[in-house]
Amino acid sequence: MDRNTVVRRAASISLVGNTILAVAKILVGFLSGSLAVIGDGIDSSTDVVISIVALAAAAVSVKPSDKEHPYGHARAETTATTILAFFIFFAGAQLLLSTIHTLREGAVREVPGAMAIWVTLGSIAGKLLLVWTQRSAGKKTGSNMLLANAKNMRNDVVMSASVLVGLMLSTLLNAPIADSIVALFVGVWVMKSALGVFSEANDEIMDGKADPALYQTIFDAVKSVPGAGNPHRARVRRLAAFYDIDLDIEIDGRKTVLEGHDIAQAVERAIKTKIEGVYDIVVHVEPAGSGEHDEQYGLNERTFKE
Repeated sequence: MDRNTVVRRAASISLVGNTILAVAKILVGFLSGSLAVIGDGIDSSTDVVISIVALAAAAVSVKPSDKEHPYGHARAETTATTILAFFIFFAGAQLLLSTIHTLREGAVREVPGAMAIWVTLGSIAGKLLLVWTQRSAGKKTGSNMLLANAKNMRNDVVMSASVLVGLMLSTLLNAPIADSIVALFVGVWVMKSALGVFSEANDEIMDGKADPALYQTIFDAVKSVPGAGNPHRARVRRLAAFYDIDLDIEIDGRKTVLEGHDIAQAVERAIKTKIEGVYDIVVHVEPAGSGEHDEQYGLNERTFKE
């Protein structure tokens, strides 16, 4: 099964599962009078939108490169992850503001009914299953989008567990305000989760957060090739689950162009042997002793030792 098929299947499972949970929680929340359960249902509704975005991104990301997108369309997943973060943040802010408004009004509320407890228990079980499917597919395909969705659903489990605690306190203590207090906590938790997802997507967009182990693997691969030395100006960018790698190496300046080309190709093969999911590699060859000039970009081995 190819990568895109796995991603689309995981997104479809997420879509169906979250649709069922969202309808159940919102309906029961209104019938039982639980703001926290309604908020939990709204969050699941955003998960439905997220799943639709994920399906669309999976369809776009497999398109081949063209004159407007010479790197291909793999970063459609990163765009989808960014959109996902905004949906999550909006849902949390909406819940937080609506709960504060309800508390300020001081309206008398009844203790939520038993249905709310049962649907929340079902939500926890369902979300745990969805977390497992999204995380498994994300790790298998290297999809940050699916891993972000798994993290979001893991947060949903915490959220539903908090809702359950609030419901039980409301019932045992006959204190409906406990449900509202939990709703406030859930809103803040959702917003915090959204900021985390956005930060990770932004790192990929900005080609940030260099992985020292990945770069060291590249440097080791270069040193394993006879005639190649001093790897520098190394830059790695993520394209969904793939890596686009650029670096400079030095060779004996007396080598012919053909010999330099052969060494560069040997470096490419060595890197691809050590690193899975390489989209493209560009190796710039310089005569020994003339590298690392003032216009220095990228990283070298000293970068991680300083």
